[in-house]
Amino acid sequence: MPAALALSGLTKSFDRPVVRGVDLTIAGGEFYALLGPNGAGKTTILRMVAGLLKPDSGAISIFGIDALADPVAAKRLMAWVSDEPMVYDRLTPLEYLDFVAGLWQVEPDRARRTAHELIDWLGLAPYANDLCGGFSKGMLQKVALAGALVHDPRLIILDEPLTGLDAGSARQVKDVLRHKTEAGVTVIMTTHILEVAERMAERIGVIAEGRLIAEGTLAELRARIGRETTLEEIFLDLVARGSQAA
Repeated sequence: MPAALALSGLTKSFDRPVVRGVDLTIAGGEFYALLGPNGAGKTTILRMVAGLLKPDSGAISIFGIDALADPVAAKRLMAWVSDEPMVYDRLTPLEYLDFVAGLWQVEPDRARRTAHELIDWLGLAPYANDLCGGFSKGMLQKVALAGALVHDPRLIILDEPLTGLDAGSARQVKDVLRHKTEAGVTVIMTTHILEVAERMAERIGVIAEGRLIAEGTLAELRARIGRETTLEEIFLDLVARGSQAA
């Protein structure tokens, strides 16, 4: 069984190197949190995986598909949700989900069932027929997440998905993601909310200065720094060490 995501020697530079030879393998059904300070390269990595940026070098495999050689086939298996929701203001949530499902050529009856299920899960049912233009950022984030999931992707890529959400909405999103991983879907997520990573992720990767400097379960990361402590302390310790080594 091929890995859900496999990166090999991934690099990207803009005015300076941003991603420096990242190797990463994530198994099917795994919830993986990618952590790092601002500017560490997390979003750039995810945007390359999602096909929104082309790497300078390296390889990206999605369930055994070469994402650089066959990007359309790879994109059919994944969903991308950014920290800035991109939703059409003049559509309702139901219309937006119908539109996105049509782009993915999802069978109409299945698309409708999935759309209503997602809207219910995310607490959007009271607003299903309201125009998205009047929604808060948190509500737009939930609509964007529903749109990303309407074609039943096998890999979900989330960049700060809880940004702008209140506690109740954040719990709804976390419940949906937990349900998806229990069903065998793979989730890779960046977050600055370390408590979320600590509670939800099976494995955690730490990026600093464009390099993957550590990864493992929470227990493995604690063993690496040699003491029983919180993920916040582990993260700060590893980033400090990585910056010194850079």
